[in-house]
Amino acid sequence: MRFCGSDTVSITGVILAGGRGSRMGGEDKGLVLYQGKPLYQHVLGRLRPQVSRVCISANRNLSVYQQTGLSVITDTLPDFPGPLAGMLAALEKIETEWVVFVSCDTPLLPEDLVSRLWQAKRDAPVVWAKSDGRDHPTLALMHVSLIEPLKSFLIKGERKVMIFLQQAGGHSVDFNDCPDAFNNINRYEDLIAGERG
Repeated sequence: MRFCGSDTVSITGVILAGGRGSRMGGEDKGLVLYQGKPLYQHVLGRLRPQVSRVCISANRNLSVYQQTGLSVITDTLPDFPGPLAGMLAALEKIETEWVVFVSCDTPLLPEDLVSRLWQAKRDAPVVWAKSDGRDHPTLALMHVSLIEPLKSFLIKGERKVMIFLQQAGGHSVDFNDCPDAFNNINRYEDLIAGERG
């Protein structure tokens, strides 16, 4: 990936699609159709040009996700312990120092998400998007040095993404100029609203 000036860095993109989809009636959210194609494909189309390679974090319907030709990473911890488990599994598998995580239910992802997170990170090991006063902790750029702290956090039974990112010394990056970019499809009502919009 080439960013501002002569800075060149390899970043792996990971689409988080490993949840239970409980607010979507238990459906695999990444595979729910939105404007004629699965949600995760909208996200993939926006993320792919921004990173060196893309992987998918998933725990169900693995063969469907594998049809993309992308690497599919499953949680190493049992019982769907949340996004942090997917993040940990990905950090342990990827070959780059940095990974950007995005959720499978944000089809309007900013096309400059990765470069803006990178340019604003300073010395932080993790940064995440924030817009209109709202944090989006599953849209985060993270360094592999956080593997051990994340593992310890999860072993203690902790699950809150925001708490981990703050404890890890991260900070948010403002995307106030594109608030609609982070509208996520959590429920069928969101899906219907998005189709109309």
